Amino acid sequence: MSTPVDRIAIPPIEWNRKPHGISAAYLPWSSPHQIDFDSYARVLEHTWNCGLVPAVNMDTGFANLLSPDVRMNILQFVTRQAAGRDFVAGAFVEDIPGDLIRNYQSQTQLIREAGGLPIVFQSTALIERSPDSIVEVYRKIGESVDQFLGFELGKMFAPFGEIYSLDTFEKLLEIPSLLGLKHSSLSRLQEWERLAARDRIRPEFRVYTGNDLAIDMIQWGSDYLLGLSAFHPEAFAVRDALWCNGDARYYELNDALQLLGGFAFRPPVPAYKHNAAMCLAMRGIISMDCIPEKAAARPDSDREFLETLVGRIDGLLKDTQL
Repeated sequence: MSTPVDRIAIPPIEWNRKPHGISAAYLPWSSPHQIDFDSYARVLEHTWNCGLVPAVNMDTGFANLLSPDVRMNILQFVTRQAAGRDFVAGAFVEDIPGDLIRNYQSQTQLIREAGGLPIVFQSTALIERSPDSIVEVYRKIGESVDQFLGFELGKMFAPFGEIYSLDTFEKLLEIPSLLGLKHSSLSRLQEWERLAARDRIRPEFRVYTGNDLAIDMIQWGSDYLLGLSAFHPEAFAVRDALWCNGDARYYELNDALQLLGGFAFRPPVPAYKHNAAMCLAMRGIISMDCIPEKAAARPDSDREFLETLVGRIDGLLKDTQL
């Protein structure tokens, strides 16, 4: 039996609040075997110029399909492009042999040294541990870096993901250097529960919604780290400003973006990255909408509907002057 909504601790709406926006940057390809770094530079610059923080070596960047050496090359490339600007980078250890904690500590330290904020990707070896042991892994990571982010990833995105219990989440709040956590269950109720716990235990802790099917979670106090924002960073930046200013035009723009999210994040969910490539290519941000080998693909017929959705968003932006 499902729990009635009125028995869930739903936080109050936070009017006129500017969310902290992190956008998972799409990694473009010129062929199934070749990264297009020229287009990638444009993606990063476009994200920074819109006022969002790019996140690299994430799911939207095909981190699970890249070797450790390629991920390191990407981190170094982003560091040069950033020139001191903020960015987030995934600490991914699924394919790195050896001691789990040392691997996480090494990866997060490399990202901090490169100038980025690490976000700890889950791994099979991590989620197979007991809840207390999982919390201990995060504590050990927190002892080796001054700041980092956590990540709960639903299995619809990756088999090595896991949504923790609320009790485990509350224990993670006790780690001082853990500044926030991306929550990707695609469940409003689970995210509301985390927001209520956050507000009660550690109000400054950031819950970054990863719910591309409910991007309005910012209304209840979530920040965001979304793959959907990679499709149109400037639209998200304008939407955020409209909400902060109490401008009712927020709702129409948010609805248009949510329609795009509902279409792109349909099953199989990982194929949303191909839709991101299609949108970015039709908007001239990247050169082509090629995706890497082994990546989930969408049918060519998606392009026509995406053009309609993007046209609607662009029309709303033209009518919005801040």
